Amino acid sequence: MLKADLHVHTEYSLDCNTPLEKIVSRCLEIGINCLAICDHGTAEGALKMKKIAPFKIIVAEEILTPDGEIMGMFLEETIPSRLPVKEVIARIRAQGGLVCIPHPFDILRHSALRNQVIEKIVGQIDIVEVFNSRIFFPQNSAKALAFAEKHGILKSAGSDAHTLGEVGNAYVEMPEFKGRDDFLETLEKGKIIGHVTNPFIHFASAWTKLKNRGQG
Repeated sequence: MLKADLHVHTEYSLDCNTPLEKIVSRCLEIGINCLAICDHGTAEGALKMKKIAPFKIIVAEEILTPDGEIMGMFLEETIPSRLPVKEVIARIRAQGGLVCIPHPFDILRHSALRNQVIEKIVGQIDIVEVFNSRIFFPQNSAKALAFAEKHGILKSAGSDAHTLGEVGNAYVEMPEFKGRDDFLETLEKGKIIGHVTNPFIHFASAWTKLKNRGQG
């Protein structure tokens, strides 16, 4: 069985300074053997991680649109930020990727995809992240779960790790898979496990973002 943390950031995200090698070591230490690396605005870190990790890596990206973030999974290259939602979905599909909605209905997160947009594109969504360790209010996660179940959409979970200690705070225990289509079949059989991260961790990633912008 895989323990798949399906939302992890690396030093390739502006608000994260965690090196790829340290994430690999952390995963080996705690038994996480599958990651979706989904940095903000780039797939470069995920593509590099796929080459060095001794376990399964899903190349993903959190793509910022004018209406909030969409996660593309099983990508081959970076999709630019600031494109309209419709264009982002088209580019994910052009790469044979999957459309995942990360941290939906999170009232504290300005980057969450707008609720009305989620409803509008429901027929194009492959996966909904129903548990994100950085979502503090349980009612927001409950709303995401109810939405996924109402529309028969597959459910995922992830730590949304921006620091090393967060990796593995949430994961899906699921059967092994080989590729994109196989992943969908096994995700359906998965069991979500995890806990909420201390909300003060947001200050760490905010500080990292400010510091990295200052160095740019």
